[in-house]
Amino acid sequence: MNNEKQLSKRKLLGIAGMGWMFDAMDVGLLSFIIAALAIEWQLRPDEMAWIGSVNSIGMAVGALVFGLMADRIGRKNVFIITLLLFSIGSGLSALAWALPVFLILRFLIGMGLGGELPVASTLVSESVEPKERGRTVVLLESFWAGGWLLAALIAYFIIPRFGWQTALVISAIPALYALYLRWNLPDSKAFQAARKEDHESALQKMAKVWSGKYAKRTAMLWILWFTVVFSYYGMFLWLPSVMTIKGFTLIKSFEYVLIMTLAQLPGYFSAAWLIEKMGRKFVLIVYLTGTAISAYFFGGAESAAALLVFGMLLSFFNLGAWGALYAYTPEQYPTSVRGTGSGMAASFGRIGGILGPLLVGYMIAQEAEIGTIFTIFCISIIIGVLAVAFMGRETKQLEMEE
Repeated sequence: MNNEKQLSKRKLLGIAGMGWMFDAMDVGLLSFIIAALAIEWQLRPDEMAWIGSVNSIGMAVGALVFGLMADRIGRKNVFIITLLLFSIGSGLSALAWALPVFLILRFLIGMGLGGELPVASTLVSESVEPKERGRTVVLLESFWAGGWLLAALIAYFIIPRFGWQTALVISAIPALYALYLRWNLPDSKAFQAARKEDHESALQKMAKVWSGKYAKRTAMLWILWFTVVFSYYGMFLWLPSVMTIKGFTLIKSFEYVLIMTLAQLPGYFSAAWLIEKMGRKFVLIVYLTGTAISAYFFGGAESAAALLVFGMLLSFFNLGAWGALYAYTPEQYPTSVRGTGSGMAASFGRIGGILGPLLVGYMIAQEAEIGTIFTIFCISIIIGVLAVAFMGRETKQLEMEE
C-alpha cells in the first residue's frame, strides 16, 4: 500500500512537474527573445518592457479566473485548459510579424501560465502527507529550473542560428505531450470530498478569503507575492538584456545567463531539505534576504567574475524562495477556497510582474544606473521578508484545513 502511495505521488509530481517545466521554459525563452527582438525589430527599452508586462497582465487574469474555476470544476480540468491555452498561444506566437500581434499572443500565453502554477501547487499540496507536503511542492517548483536550463540551451544554440521563431515552436511541442500525460491524472480527493458540500458562489469565496482569521493571512500573502513577483520579473526577464547593457555581446550574455541558471537547482534542493527541518517561515526569510543582498551587489557589479558570482547567488536564493512560496500559499486556506485564495494571491502578485519589467524599461530609457534599479528590487524583497516575519504563521507539517 505504501509503495502504491509512493508511486502515485511520484507520478503526480512527474506529470505536474513536466507542465511546470515547460511553463518555465516559455518564461525563460521570453527573456532571451526580448533581447533578440530588440535587435531584429529595433525596439525601444519601453517597448521591450511591455512584452514582459503584457505576459504578466495575462498571468494576473489567468491566476484569478482559473483559481476560481479550480474550486468550481476541479484542479485537473483547469490543469488541462491552462496547458492547452499556453501551448497553442506559444506555437502561434512564432508566426507574429509585428509587436502588437506578439503582445496579444503573449497575453493569452500568460493567462495559461498564470492559471496553471497556483492550481498545480494546490493539487500537489492536497495529494501528499503533511510531513512531506512542503518538500514535495518545492520539488515540484524545482522543475522550473529545468525549464529555465532548457530555455538557456535553446537560446544559446537555436536563436543565433535558426531564429527566435524556431525556439517558440520547440517550446510548444513538448507542452502538448505533457497535456497528453495529464489527461489521465486523477483529481484531488480533498476537492472531490469538499465539492459535495460546497454551495458558495465565486463572490462568496472571494469574500471569505478576506474574512475572519483568513484576512491577516491573505494580507501577508498579497504583500509577499507582490514583492517577490515584482522583483523576479523585473530582474530575470531583463537579465540577458542587462548583460548586453553592461557591455557583453548577445551570445556572451546568453552564455552567462545559462551559467547563472545552473545555480537554481541547488537553490531548490537545499530549500526542499530545509523546509521540513526548519519550517516555511525560516526558508522564506533566509532565502529572500539572500536574494535582496545578491540583487544589490549584482546591480553594482562591473567585472565578469562579480556578475557571475552574484548572478548565481541571485538564482540560488530567489528560486529557493519561490519553492517555499508555492508550498506556503495553499496551506493558508481550507479546501473549499484553496484554489480561490491561492489564485487571488498569485493574481495580485502578477501586478508586480507587470510593473517590474516596465520600471526597468523606463529607467533604462532615462539612462538610470543598473545599480539603482536593482537597489529598488532589493528594498522590495525586504518588505516581503518583513511581511512574513511579522504577519506569517508557521504551517510546517500541519494538517490542511478541510
